[in-house]
Amino acid sequence: MNNIPVVKLGLIAVSRDCFPIQLSEKRRAAIKETYKGELYECPVTVENEKDMEKALEDVNKAECNALVVFLGNFGPETPETLIAERFDGPCMYVAAAEGDGDMINGRGDAYCGMLNCSYNLKMRHLKAYIPEYPVGTADDIAKMIADFVPVARAVIGVSNLKIITFGPRPQDFFACNAPIKQLYNLGVEIEENSELDLFEAFNKHEGDERIPEIVKEMEEELGAGNKKPEVLSKLAQYEL
Repeated sequence: MNNIPVVKLGLIAVSRDCFPIQLSEKRRAAIKETYKGELYECPVTVENEKDMEKALEDVNKAECNALVVFLGNFGPETPETLIAERFDGPCMYVAAAEGDGDMINGRGDAYCGMLNCSYNLKMRHLKAYIPEYPVGTADDIAKMIADFVPVARAVIGVSNLKIITFGPRPQDFFACNAPIKQLYNLGVEIEENSELDLFEAFNKHEGDERIPEIVKEMEEELGAGNKKPEVLSKLAQYEL
């Protein structure tokens, strides 16, 4: 069974409307060409909120579950941060380096826009992945994207997780469980049961007809390490 999420990345370029849109599009294409992994290049360049809606519709249709939002120039703060608010998945924000030599009419700055973008994300209480130094050439950003993939995979996997635990408290008695708040923040669902609930479930599986089959699997897995064969039936009952 493969229970590791598959990350399908989408790349959306944004452009402030007082900058040449071709600059973001040209730099976006360079990233697509440079990056070696799977990367869907959204054809919609976002300059305003209507573009943002079209871009999200496009990447959702392409079944992307993680996004790279690329500031090919300064970038429009509101539309670009609304992408993270509206998209149901992890987002990374990166920007073109000012000195990458690829400018139009002498204009190409994105570093300052990246600062404004990060500030706007914080004001909106939005979560996004921003590399330690989030500006660079196409080669630099391709490496950042590769680093983002395992982060996105973990977020996607955890956000779809449900944890069922057995502890000292009865079910749905969460007053003492402040540490699980961070799991809630990640979108994890939790069901906590007491140890007595576990004991009751264990007893209900006494004599279960599946026990011999599970014992056989355990014996095969343990091989020469099967030093306590007498406990395997109890362990199989516990597993069930």
